[in-house]
Amino acid sequence: MEAAGLVGGYIVEHLVRRGGRVRAISRSARDGAGVEWLRADLREPETLKFPPCTTLYCTADAILLADALPHFINPAIKRLVAFSSTSVLTKQDTEVAAERDTIRRLTEAERKIAAVCEQNEVGWTILRPTLIYAEGRDANITPLSRLIRRFGFMPLVGGAPGLRQPVHAEDLAVGAIAAAACPAAANKFYSLPGGEILTYREMIGRVFDGMKLPRRTVSVPVPVWRLMFAVAKPLFPTANVAMGLRMMKDMTFDATPAASDFGWNPRAFRPCSAQSAGISR
Repeated sequence: MEAAGLVGGYIVEHLVRRGGRVRAISRSARDGAGVEWLRADLREPETLKFPPCTTLYCTADAILLADALPHFINPAIKRLVAFSSTSVLTKQDTEVAAERDTIRRLTEAERKIAAVCEQNEVGWTILRPTLIYAEGRDANITPLSRLIRRFGFMPLVGGAPGLRQPVHAEDLAVGAIAAAACPAAANKFYSLPGGEILTYREMIGRVFDGMKLPRRTVSVPVPVWRLMFAVAKPLFPTANVAMGLRMMKDMTFDATPAASDFGWNPRAFRPCSAQSAGISR
């Protein structure tokens, strides 16, 4: 498997617990009991030399996987579980050109992955998580918690009524393993939302709760947000104005297909204090 990021680490952990033989690749050298770590980079697919395996999990960028996948294919592989994102559905109308380009490339990558698998008679499953979090290590909730700790409050564009379903990285790992073992999940896309639906405002409120801080939020009108963002942009070079505007947009997905086919049952959103404070475990 390609063990990138939070979800990949949890997949490795759970597979090792089950006693299976696990080979994993990473761009950096690693070691660990029960895992044969191989150093490789999906950005250089021609250098990939991966031993035969029956099931391949990939938690790296699906755009990278689409180009690298032909180098992984061998007669032993029967199943592939890859991760994409619900962003292919929620960001279609984004006003940010770079985001539109990324979504276009991601959508094309999904199609290419499915096509390569079908040409080689490999069952594929593509999982699209919602907003991923994990104890102090994610790129979604943890940065928000750091802003809260730094400034003591959180601005919410238009009152942030948009609905969200944050999902824990470990639940995604459990779901991926279950999908790989489920014949009914072959050759399908699944949205994987978290265990409950919250407004963006309530989601932020629970981050405050996890940090054991009083909830302090400020509703910011859209024109004011645009002006504030233009002034603050140099301090947050990776952010864009659409991130705030999406606080008003519903981003919810139906978990019924995943629950029915492979028992998807994620936890509710109750971020612990360590996660909210940005403390790595």
